[in-house]
Amino acid sequence: MSAEKVTTTEKTAIGVAYSKLILIGEHAVVHGQPAIAIPFPLVGVETIVEHVPGSVIIDTEFYYGPIEDAPQSLEGIVRCIEETVNHLGFPCQDMLIRIKSSIPTGKGLGSSASVAISVVRSLFAYYDEIYTDEELLELANIAETYAHGAPSGIDTLTITTQSPVWYEKEHPINFIKLSDDFHFVVADSGRVGDTRLAVESVARLLKSAPKKIQRKLERIGKLTHYAKQALEKKGKHILGHMLNEAQKELEALGVSDTGLNRLIDFARKEGALGAKLTGGGNGGCIIALAQNEVHSRQLADKLRKFGAQAVWPFVLKGKKDQ
Repeated sequence: MSAEKVTTTEKTAIGVAYSKLILIGEHAVVHGQPAIAIPFPLVGVETIVEHVPGSVIIDTEFYYGPIEDAPQSLEGIVRCIEETVNHLGFPCQDMLIRIKSSIPTGKGLGSSASVAISVVRSLFAYYDEIYTDEELLELANIAETYAHGAPSGIDTLTITTQSPVWYEKEHPINFIKLSDDFHFVVADSGRVGDTRLAVESVARLLKSAPKKIQRKLERIGKLTHYAKQALEKKGKHILGHMLNEAQKELEALGVSDTGLNRLIDFARKEGALGAKLTGGGNGGCIIALAQNEVHSRQLADKLRKFGAQAVWPFVLKGKKDQ
């Protein structure tokens, strides 16, 4: 189970989680429209739990110390740890919890959800307990609520699977079967976005101009339906067009910015079939659909030279026709 690596010894347990990307449907998914998310295994989180007597100690890149003194930015993870240990029926003590992440924060790559899932997995492993999918998602979403205010739940769900996810609130989850390989390039703008603020800004827009904004959210929903069909029917060019159209709506919602638009325009000029922001926006990353594997490497190289802080070419593997 590559996405659910768990190792235990008498004194140590390890939980691993990878990352995710929203392919299409950002922001609209919070308001009842569908979204498509894809697993992103190039970056991830490893949490190591060790037995150390005394108060629970958290060791992260940003903070090392007792859980009760953790900064507000870690409040979601603190609550996630406490609730998980309480759920398992143990006192919250006698542990050192080391969290090591290669996922850049504030870039729309599901950093907070990946950390939470990794932490929950490590704690279940530490106490030699087996979790259900429902338990994992419920406990991880405690941290997501602190991170995003009103999370859709799509981040935690996608990180726990290896397939593209079709997500729609209060609907059964579906997994998309790809008919072909789709080559993407993710480029980091170098600026941190704030998903919670972006979600709140769209909610305010919806309140102030409900008919206009609702039309835009519904338009993103329709584009997401077309994107699903394109993924299932080898429609690379159609998918690219859907990504471009979704970007127009996201710009109208005010969640894109000059830096993202600059990278998106460049990717399109260099032959990307489509490109858009991914995640909350106003900083963070873009995702571009390349023509093929060779083009994805070329596009990645050009985006690096153009000034992207980090670039990741990757492929979603499809089932080939027999």
